[in-house]
Amino acid sequence: MDFRRITNLPPYVFSVIDRLKVEGRRQGEDIIDLGFGNPDIPSPDIAVEKLAEAVRNPRNHRYSLSRGIPKLRSAVSDLYLRRFGVELDPETQVINTIGAKEGLSHLMWVLLQPGDAVLVPAPSYPIHLFAPLFAGAEIRNIPLAVGDDLDEVLRQRWEYSWPKPRVILLSFPHNPTTTCVDLDFMQRVVDFAREHDVLVVHDFAYADIAFDGYRPPSILQATGALDVAVEFYSLTKSFSMAGWRVAFMAGNAEVVAALAKLKSYLDYGTFQPIQIAATVTLNEAADYPKLVNETYQSRRDSLCDGLARIGWPVDPPKGTMFVWAPIPEAYRHMDSVAFASFLVTEANVATSPGGGFGPGGEGYVRFALIENEQRIGQAVRNLRKALVDLG
Repeated sequence: MDFRRITNLPPYVFSVIDRLKVEGRRQGEDIIDLGFGNPDIPSPDIAVEKLAEAVRNPRNHRYSLSRGIPKLRSAVSDLYLRRFGVELDPETQVINTIGAKEGLSHLMWVLLQPGDAVLVPAPSYPIHLFAPLFAGAEIRNIPLAVGDDLDEVLRQRWEYSWPKPRVILLSFPHNPTTTCVDLDFMQRVVDFAREHDVLVVHDFAYADIAFDGYRPPSILQATGALDVAVEFYSLTKSFSMAGWRVAFMAGNAEVVAALAKLKSYLDYGTFQPIQIAATVTLNEAADYPKLVNETYQSRRDSLCDGLARIGWPVDPPKGTMFVWAPIPEAYRHMDSVAFASFLVTEANVATSPGGGFGPGGEGYVRFALIENEQRIGQAVRNLRKALVDLG
């Protein structure tokens, strides 16, 4: 049978590493998993306590609102005012989504159709590539090569694209490359979007995961952003609530209304006790991201310092929970899948092959900071023994 939308999907290269992890563990090997970016830090105690309380109330077992309960949307507006100085109307400029991937994918349905084009950084988190493709649109890549003038590359890709892209899909701090930008960059993107009548969608997954004094800007801080931009903010990384599937889209009211209309046909919202717990968490555990951030910074330092000691120097990221590492020169005869496979089988360390993140990802592997410092130290020792050609 020919299945629509999935028949032509490329092979999921990460499954190769997953299979090797499973095989190794079945054979009794201690595989240190630094591949899948699945946060291991516990969710806030207050979130768990409030969820347990709310779930016992049978009134919360009924259908909820796909837009999100009013108190939750107000809590998001309060967060944006506290954190970014951005005023949002919780009734018209904020909507709850069942995780950012769901919200982003459905947003592409209302923004794009076959024959449309979208600008997306390359390499990229896979859903940023596939959500537009599921909507039938064509991808125009914005290369994120080191040293490139990102503004100029964006403009060139716009000028040489046909049809002209109607959406620019960005995400900074960036997964997988860890590229970071400042508010001046966001302002230039907003100015460009207003000049060319294009919508900017910013996935702000790592809004609070930043190091060495860097503070990631919200695109909504840019002057005029509410005319041309929306942004996804998630509790997944900032509050380590990955499995809860709580995220929001904020920004341009027309786009919020369009997504709300589509979602009203597709779902009844996140389970209401989860929404209640998320509301309390945003209001009463606002400092939790600082604790999460300190944990990731300590792990980043352990990994980057360790890799440097064994002759595999990498640039310490200023943001995200990842390290984007070029394959060492002595091993560049392998592609990223082969090299990542080698690391699993010979060093018992799992990483994500860069080729799985689309154009521009080949030649790299991505480490996820999802193990404690002791486990990261063991991973480094394993790598030192396996990578005998580092010199």
